[in-house]
Amino acid sequence: MMEIIPVLDLISGIAVSGKSGERSTYKPLKTVYSISSNPVEIARNLKQQGAERIYIADLDAIEVQGSNNDIIKKINKIIPVMLDAGANDVNKVNNLLKVADKIIVATETLTSFKDLDEVFKNFSTREVIISIDIKEGRILSKKSDLNFKKLEKKLKELKTDEIILLDISSVGSQRGFNQKLLNEMEGWENSLILGGGINLDDMKALQEKGITKFLSGSALHSGQIKHPFKLNY
Repeated sequence: MMEIIPVLDLISGIAVSGKSGERSTYKPLKTVYSISSNPVEIARNLKQQGAERIYIADLDAIEVQGSNNDIIKKINKIIPVMLDAGANDVNKVNNLLKVADKIIVATETLTSFKDLDEVFKNFSTREVIISIDIKEGRILSKKSDLNFKKLEKKLKELKTDEIILLDISSVGSQRGFNQKLLNEMEGWENSLILGGGINLDDMKALQEKGITKFLSGSALHSGQIKHPFKLNY
């Protein structure tokens, strides 16, 4: 069974779209799921079409330029939200759990493994999930010495049941997922949620390798990938 998890990026209260993580170029999202860029309306329609959860990136919060918490809280009442809002310590995770179902701790905003340990000490894997953010083939992190070898060791210690692997460089491109990144995560296939440039052909091929969960933004909102959000191949 394949699961497709819809993606919404939020800036200043609206859903937006862009490419390769260049946030200054993001524009209001055009989607087959709504006539507007209203994220609550989009989320409601996605739920009605069968989506079981949604990934939201609060770009304002990640850039420390405010937040979209009120909107996210409304969406979470409609459909469970996996939220990336720059959480990197226990206090931030605790506060964000008031507005979303599951909080993403992303390498992009992670400053130390000590903070990561504390997060997983205080919260269950039902409440938090790690996102490995990749840009130009490298792990994007404020922890400058972070590499796949060190991260894999930490993941084994934390015993996470789901791991997001997000190729930011490919976001919005629909050019296919980076095979080199998959090679780095060999052995973790059953835990991975892949995001960044993925199209339906990718999903079918990757399912044969044991990867069954995918984040979809551009391909989904353009109508290239259609519901249902759980598929048998």
